[in-house]
Amino acid sequence: MGCNSSVAYRRSEKAIRAAILIQNWYRFTKARLETRRRYSLSIFQSIEYADEQDQLQLANFFTFMLDHCTHPDSVSHILTSPGVSQVVDEGLSLTEFENRIDVPDSYYGPRLSFPLTVEDANALLHAFRNEQLLHARYVLQLLCETRRVLKEMPNITHLSTSYSKEITVCGDLHGNLDDLLLIFYKNGLPSEQNPYVFNGDFVDRGKNSMEILIILFAFLLIYPNDLHLNRGNHEDYIMNLRYGFTKEVSKKYKDHGKLILCLLRDVFSWLPLATIIDSKVLILHGGISDTTDLDFLNALERSKLKSLMRPPKSVRDRQDQLKERIPTTRLSKHIANQNVAGKTQHISSSGSTESSGSNLPPDPALKEWKQILDILWSDPRSQNGCTPNKSRGGGCYFGPDVTAKLFERYNLKMLIRSHEFKPEGYEISHDGKVITIFSASNYYEEGSNRGAYIKLNPELIPRFVQYQVSKYTRRQNLQERVGTIESSALKSLREKIYAHRSELTSAFAQYDLNSTGRISVSDWAAAMESVLQLELPWRMLRAQLVQMTPNGEADYMSCFYDLKIGQPTKEVQPALVETLCRYRRDLEIIFNIIDKDHSGERIRIRSSSSQILQKEQRTIFKCEGFPPLPFELTSSCRNRSLATCTIRSTWMMPPMLFTSMSERNVRTRIASTKSCLYSGWGTWFSTDSTCTANLISHGVIWQV
Repeated sequence: MGCNSSVAYRRSEKAIRAAILIQNWYRFTKARLETRRRYSLSIFQSIEYADEQDQLQLANFFTFMLDHCTHPDSVSHILTSPGVSQVVDEGLSLTEFENRIDVPDSYYGPRLSFPLTVEDANALLHAFRNEQLLHARYVLQLLCETRRVLKEMPNITHLSTSYSKEITVCGDLHGNLDDLLLIFYKNGLPSEQNPYVFNGDFVDRGKNSMEILIILFAFLLIYPNDLHLNRGNHEDYIMNLRYGFTKEVSKKYKDHGKLILCLLRDVFSWLPLATIIDSKVLILHGGISDTTDLDFLNALERSKLKSLMRPPKSVRDRQDQLKERIPTTRLSKHIANQNVAGKTQHISSSGSTESSGSNLPPDPALKEWKQILDILWSDPRSQNGCTPNKSRGGGCYFGPDVTAKLFERYNLKMLIRSHEFKPEGYEISHDGKVITIFSASNYYEEGSNRGAYIKLNPELIPRFVQYQVSKYTRRQNLQERVGTIESSALKSLREKIYAHRSELTSAFAQYDLNSTGRISVSDWAAAMESVLQLELPWRMLRAQLVQMTPNGEADYMSCFYDLKIGQPTKEVQPALVETLCRYRRDLEIIFNIIDKDHSGERIRIRSSSSQILQKEQRTIFKCEGFPPLPFELTSSCRNRSLATCTIRSTWMMPPMLFTSMSERNVRTRIASTKSCLYSGWGTWFSTDSTCTANLISHGVIWQV
């Protein structure tokens, strides 16, 4: 008996040890996968915020150009034609749209009749599930009716709960129609017994922004007291140029896209700014600052600000006056240092460029702009205080003390905001006083995150409902899902690295005094952060981004080994390709503005001396880099093989890179461009500079 019990004891001991080993292995594997998932999401978010900084910088550049280089009467026609602006200003009625736009018999989509009914909304849901489009006439009628209803709403909507119903609060959707349909499936359609608050950012990034707007606007018309919409920072026509919504509308509604976009610009400006439930719960898109004034926000004229990317004229004039007070040499050095460091100017109430010692009189337009900017762009942080939001380039970071101060002033209990990606779809901060809700699942990549919405009962206790639209990830295990997210994140990061190859190479060389091609890991990480400024865990990422030598140093040029450009063209210098990679999003915005018919084929650049650079045959002319500026050509180019043109600018201009592609793959490229200094924020220092560009032609005649 004793022998048997001893054997049994040894077997159980081995089993326990084996179970512990398996448990440790499992925990270690899960921890590694979670680490990979977290740094992948950090990469996505850092690149997203850096992209928003670029958007603010480009918007400021466009603002300068519109203010200084266009006739006042032509500014409104940059994005729309004169006829479109006139039609929108006239405020056409529903019957006039019926008379102007015919619906063909071949159209099998929903046919709306106003006032809308629940049956119309169900017809829209059914059509969009089957990837049908709503005809342009009905879209325009819907937008006109939506604008009429929104105009009657206050800046801050006040709601109250009752014991018979809960209020559902949804965050960012960003064009993900599947998420909206899943919310309605799980939570029910909007109705008098099932009220909703949608907290902004309905559009951009996703491919079904237009369908989401149509559904939400339809339910708003049917239940104006039970479905509520707040404005987000992406309900902004300049943001839409960069993040896809403008392109989506132009593609889906080619004949009436301009009119739809112009109407949407007006509709977005009339969206309410915030919602308050039972005088206790404040719902707004971004956040608050130490100067947020809800009474002031409720009284201002919200429709004046069509875009926060383009401040009011009085604000821009005020900024120009402040710049004029700073000596030119100081300003030049200041901006040069900003460009070297990779920083961008910040816009917020707490980080304003306006000095505290300024003697300029207070400007009401400036206060209105800053107040709205802060509630649409700000993010909470765990540290006390209110500081500029350097990650996004706009708004501020607000701490628990700022939240407590606002709550005490207005007797609030909770702040619900969106605006920020969260892996689980929501996050609670500031000791439970601030809730972030994000309703777009799979935001960065399939399987990257859950979406969520909030159910608020009469006791104002939040209940979170999470979900995730799964098309492919159900067939993948956890390791495969994390691998997909990680691969996509690293691909985006490598593109960013390649776009800054020249600066990174120079930064590496500063640490490699003996030109060995190797530096320490800490020096490599410092160089990466100094150039890219993404605040990423570079040491953790070194295994994926750089090759290590046997003695533990980083072979820094290996960062670029696996970054290859498909089908390289011999006459294109590496610097040109690098520049195109860096500014490709800016280029897309510029092309969308210049290409009025959205054909992608014809772009004409006109110089300030009324000369026209035209293309022969059916050559497609594209400018790649910064937008073309008014210029004078001091010599003509008529050489089929090689021509040198001297471009004398009327002010200092950014680098211009041109590409011409014909249908026969004939290519004309500028092989080299001497860069001219550009401040990055609409300040030009020289009135007489020369840029020389070498045009390499292959069978295409350039006429001036």
